[in-house]
Amino acid sequence: MKKTVLAIIPILTVFGFALIQEGCTKAPSPEEIKDSIEIVDVETKWVKKEYFPWPPKLILAPAISFRVKNLSEKPLRYVNIFANFRLRNESENLGDRFFPVFQKKPLMPEELSDIFLMICNFGFEGKNVADFKNNPAWKIADVKLFIRTKGSQPVLLGEWEVSRKIDFKEPEPYPPKKKEKKSLSSKKSLS
Repeated sequence: MKKTVLAIIPILTVFGFALIQEGCTKAPSPEEIKDSIEIVDVETKWVKKEYFPWPPKLILAPAISFRVKNLSEKPLRYVNIFANFRLRNESENLGDRFFPVFQKKPLMPEELSDIFLMICNFGFEGKNVADFKNNPAWKIADVKLFIRTKGSQPVLLGEWEVSRKIDFKEPEPYPPKKKEKKSLSSKKSLS
């Protein structure tokens, strides 16, 4: 029994060192991260966070949608993407969003991801879409995307202005308005 335990100790020691070395690899540099990932098909807009027809209440929040392209020769896995939303010329954040991606299925080299939609966790309240479109105080928002992988520090991938596009259509009022029927007696005769 003593010989078996003594024989296992060196094997466990080697295995332990291998695990420690694997876990202690150097994090990729910001340049390596930027060279391995490209953000494509970017669209910014304002989306509905909450809507109530009565009493009228609409909360819109800035959002960004995009896809990730793997430019590296290795599969991308265990990536965290952060979106930071801020009103232009404001010092405080409007809100943030965080997505862990490629956890179960890695993004293979030269592959494009599905579309990610990141919506700010805070928005602005009005009564309807017209309130936002006609409000001169509606400020411009910007969004920054950061990525973090394999123990790296967050790396800025880009910054975009959030467009004024509102991706929400208010439902038709109920009951719908009746269309007026034209009667034959209302037509003028030429005689």
